[in-house]
Amino acid sequence: MRSYTLLACAKINLYLEIVGDRADGYHELAMIMQSVGLCDRLHIEPSGTDTIRITCNHPDVPSDSSNLAYRAAELMCSAFPEAFAQYGGVNISIDKHIPVAAGLAGGSSNAAAVLVGMDLLWNLGLTQGECERLGEQLGSDVPFCVRGGTALATGRGEKLSPLPDLDRLYVVLAKYESVKISTAWAYKTYRNIYEESYIRDPEHIEAYGQKVHSGPIVRAIASKNHAIITEELRNDFEKIVLPEYPQLVALKQRFIEARALGTLMSGSGSTIFALTESQAEADRIKNDIEQQLNDPDLNLWVAQFSPTGIKVSDE
Repeated sequence: MRSYTLLACAKINLYLEIVGDRADGYHELAMIMQSVGLCDRLHIEPSGTDTIRITCNHPDVPSDSSNLAYRAAELMCSAFPEAFAQYGGVNISIDKHIPVAAGLAGGSSNAAAVLVGMDLLWNLGLTQGECERLGEQLGSDVPFCVRGGTALATGRGEKLSPLPDLDRLYVVLAKYESVKISTAWAYKTYRNIYEESYIRDPEHIEAYGQKVHSGPIVRAIASKNHAIITEELRNDFEKIVLPEYPQLVALKQRFIEARALGTLMSGSGSTIFALTESQAEADRIKNDIEQQLNDPDLNLWVAQFSPTGIKVSDE
């Protein structure tokens, strides 16, 4: 029987602004999201039964319905009951390379890969847009992880506008293994401190979204102006995360001293990334940081920006 192996790319946020409140209880966001070539590898095959089975090489990844990849498979089974009746459940094995609780959308990318993989396995013929809309039911980052590349995300993150690919940038990703930040804690803490600055009126939120569409970082991406892109890097979560974790502040300073183009925290953390214009420069910075800190708790990776989020592997 058929089976598929898929590569699920991590994402970083080049821009993350918390704009205001939404009627559905979520935050209104303006983000620029970018796929990078640090990938998990997922293998999907029929289980021969009506069950869903998840296995993973990482001890912190659950194998039950708390795993977003499991929920993606459940969603496909309920959304396409005839295909489920015909083909049955699936076995999904996850070879984990994206760090857990890192602000890199590892769980969301795995869920996106399951949607794409089961579409192929069941020969459903779904469009990318249909897979993205299914992803909306699972989490705010999942639609982007289906699409990948470079995109402006508004709403709670599900409204995507594609931007030109940034194919000549590389990234050094750095994460302390022991530092794991809860996204729920980050949003709650940010709200407690900055709620008075939130935009709440839907018309004002829409107008602000239009302003972001024509903002300086979007224009810089359109013209591939790396200098302005790095000047405009922004992540509102840094305001509440960095004061709590001084080692992340020190890590950003190390990247600055290593002459990276720019450095920022991704998502709600705790990954800090640095941008470069070549793999050689990224490798140099990675090696410099490893030698300077010599900390077994710190993991570093080098990756290129990716034009896609999910790739079907030939291997």
